[in-house]
Amino acid sequence: MAEPALRFRSAGQHDLNALVNLEQRCFDADRLSKRSFRHQLQQDHNLFLVAERDAEVVGYVLVFLRRGTSLARLYSIAVAPEAHGLGLGRKLLTEAEQIAAERGRMFMRLEVRGDNQAAIRLYQTMGYRQFGRYPDYYEDHSDALRFHKRIIPRERVEEHLSDPEERVDYYAQTTEFTCGAASLLMAMHDLQEDVVCDQREELQIWREATTIFMTSGHGGCGPHGLAYAARKRGFQARVYVNQRGPLFMEGVRSESKKQILELVHQDFLDKLKEQGVPIEYGSLSLVRMHSLLEANALLLVLISTYRFDGRKAPHWVLLVDMDADFVYINDPDIDQDDAGSQLDKHYLPIPRASFEMMLHFGQNRLRCAVVVEAGSKP
Repeated sequence: MAEPALRFRSAGQHDLNALVNLEQRCFDADRLSKRSFRHQLQQDHNLFLVAERDAEVVGYVLVFLRRGTSLARLYSIAVAPEAHGLGLGRKLLTEAEQIAAERGRMFMRLEVRGDNQAAIRLYQTMGYRQFGRYPDYYEDHSDALRFHKRIIPRERVEEHLSDPEERVDYYAQTTEFTCGAASLLMAMHDLQEDVVCDQREELQIWREATTIFMTSGHGGCGPHGLAYAARKRGFQARVYVNQRGPLFMEGVRSESKKQILELVHQDFLDKLKEQGVPIEYGSLSLVRMHSLLEANALLLVLISTYRFDGRKAPHWVLLVDMDADFVYINDPDIDQDDAGSQLDKHYLPIPRASFEMMLHFGQNRLRCAVVVEAGSKP
């Protein structure tokens, strides 16, 4: 007698109870809750598929599709015990890869327990390569192994991502206003291993580099302040900015605040001159950025977050790598409600054309970057 046919379809709210039941039968720990399933079923930008056999849900796959990037992340996959031996896990993941590729994602990433040898073998036979480890990831404090695969083939696959020694370590900002400080910490730690990345140093850098005011809330860090903080700690720094005068002024209405911004800006200019930090008034091209990376520099780059979250907010990221198709960034901003968000923000691939559009901020199309290199004490 022939096996009942498998059918794949998008998950819906009517699958909620079946998904919860399947999760409980498949996993002893690190289960998705009913609340989590309900939330994910409401998201229209992710990929959520179920596998049916005889009108019963016997498997699912949930993939996050990050806005503004070429990255898909396998968040969870499950196969009912009675469906083992049918190759359903492979079929679900293959289906998810194909749909993610159709939606413009070129990379799939995932994490898996180091002792889950069956899953590791499956991923490896499907072309996934390990490129890192995330310590203390699961409820029982075991590590997660990180794998990735290019799901839209190219003649040249970037192999450097598979070598953990080549990667710039990740540090997440601990406040909403310290993206610049966190990005600088990552750069300095990569250039000098004894640099400690912690909240105390993050806040100290912010105090040294802040513009005091921005459009609302706490002031962020400007390129001049970040370059000063880097040089103060013994690193070579260079500022690239396409505007003269105080930055982030267009959203500030108070004259007293504008005067403070002007005073702080002039103070930074004086300090940079004293420290011998050059300022180049112009824009860095992607070609020039690539050549700086090849020369072992790292770049703090200001972007607009609009393509990520629909908000036109200035945000610092660390540019860590480039190839013919993509730029790779460490984005210090993580989703506190998503434990795996940090995995997505490390070596985040963005198409070069999309990144070029992110490099302009505000009506004045501000464009700025800070180049950081190893150096000696000033």
